[in-house]
Amino acid sequence: MQLPPMVSNPKKILLLGAGFTTRNMGVWALTSGAIASALNAYPDARIFVLDYHAEPASYEVEHPRGTAAVDMINVRFSKKFWLPNNILRLLLTALLIKLVPFKGIQDRLFRRNCWLSHIQTADFAGAVSGGDSFSDIYGLARLLYVALPQILCLVVGRPLILLPQTIGPFDSAFGRAAAGYVLKRASRVYSRDRVSIDEAKRLCGKNAARIEFSYDLGFILEPRIRMERVPAWLAERENRSPLVGVNVSGLLYIGGYTQKNMFGLKGDYRHLIHAIIDRFIVEHNAHVMLVPHVMGSAANRESDFLACRAIFEASKDEVRNRLHLIEEEYDHHEIKALIGRCDFFIGSRMHACIAALSQSIPAVGLAYSKKFIGVFSSIGMEGLVFDLREADEDATVRQVGEIFVRRLEFRADLEKKMPAVRDEVMSLFA
Repeated sequence: MQLPPMVSNPKKILLLGAGFTTRNMGVWALTSGAIASALNAYPDARIFVLDYHAEPASYEVEHPRGTAAVDMINVRFSKKFWLPNNILRLLLTALLIKLVPFKGIQDRLFRRNCWLSHIQTADFAGAVSGGDSFSDIYGLARLLYVALPQILCLVVGRPLILLPQTIGPFDSAFGRAAAGYVLKRASRVYSRDRVSIDEAKRLCGKNAARIEFSYDLGFILEPRIRMERVPAWLAERENRSPLVGVNVSGLLYIGGYTQKNMFGLKGDYRHLIHAIIDRFIVEHNAHVMLVPHVMGSAANRESDFLACRAIFEASKDEVRNRLHLIEEEYDHHEIKALIGRCDFFIGSRMHACIAALSQSIPAVGLAYSKKFIGVFSSIGMEGLVFDLREADEDATVRQVGEIFVRRLEFRADLEKKMPAVRDEVMSLFA
C-alpha cells in the first residue's frame, strides 16, 4: 500500500509589541532576536508582526539561518473608531463573536475579518511589549498601547506568551488591573529580571508558576556592517588610545515626555554627559564616539540623533578633536557593529548597553528606571549601573572612570559568560 505524502504544517507565530515601524533600535533588536529564536526552534515557521501603522508592510529580516520574510499586520491606535482595523473596534468585534454559542460559527465569523483571522489562525502570540512598556511608568496610554493587542489575542482564544521583558512597575489601580488581566491568562510569562518576576507573581496569584526568567532577546542580535558604511574616521583610526562610546538618550535630554524631568533625575542630565565626555578625553586620553540608539529627525522629539548633535555642538573646543559624532542613520545590526569597535561604553538606552555587553564590551548603564539593574544583574554586572534618580553627579563621573580603569577585568568576565547567555536566548522557543 502506498503511504500518503507527509504534509508539512509550519507554525504560525504572531509577534506583538515588536516591529520595525519605530526608529528605536532597541525595539528592532528585540524583534530580530524574537525572530531568530523562533526560527531556531521552528525553521519553517511563518512569522507575522501585529503592529500599529497606517499601512501593512513586509520585511526581509536577516537571522543566523538566513533571511526570513515577515509580514506586518497593521492595526490602528486611534480615536477614529470607524476604521476597520481600529484596535478597540477589533476588540469589540471579537467580544461580540465570542457571544455566539457555536464554535464553528465563531470560527467562520473570525475568518471573515482579515485582521481577526490572522490572530485566530496563529499557533500562539508572543508579546515583546517594546521591552519595558508593560508598565505605567510611561503613562496609562502607553500601557494600553501595548496591552490591547495582548487582550485581543486572549479574547480571540490564542495562547499568549509574554517574551522576556521588564514587567511593571504599576503605580495605578488601572495599571495593576490591566496587567493582572493579561498575566493571569497568559500561557507563559518570561521576565528578563528577577525584580519583575516578583512583580508579576504578586499580580498573578495562583498562576505564578507560569512565570520564568530568561535573558533579554537583544543579546543574540548579530552585529553586521559593510566596510563602506563605517565612518571614515573610525575605519582609519589607529588603536593607540581607547575609544569610548557614549549613548545620549534624547528622551532624557528633553526631560521625558512631559519635558519636566518626568523620571525624577537627581541632577542635570546634559551637564552629566558633558562632564563624562570631558573626563574621558582630558584625563584618560580617550576618543569619545556619540552613539544614537533612537534615530529620527526633529519630527521625533526623543531622537538620540538630535541629542547627540546638540551635545557635540555644545562641547568645549579643546575636546572637539577627540569627540566624534555619528552622522548617518544606521539599522540595529550596523549600530551594534559600530558599538563593537569601542573599548568601553556608557549608555542611557538599555539596548545600547546590551549591544555592548553582548560583545563583551564593559558598559555602564545610566539608569532612569528599574529595568537597568534587573538586566545588568542577570549577567552579574549590577555594579555597572548608576541610577540617575539617586546618583550624585561628581561621584558618578569619578566611579565611571574607576570602572574604565578595570575594563579588561570586566571584559574577561563577559567573555566567559556571553556564550552561555546567547545559547539560552537562542533556545528560548525550543
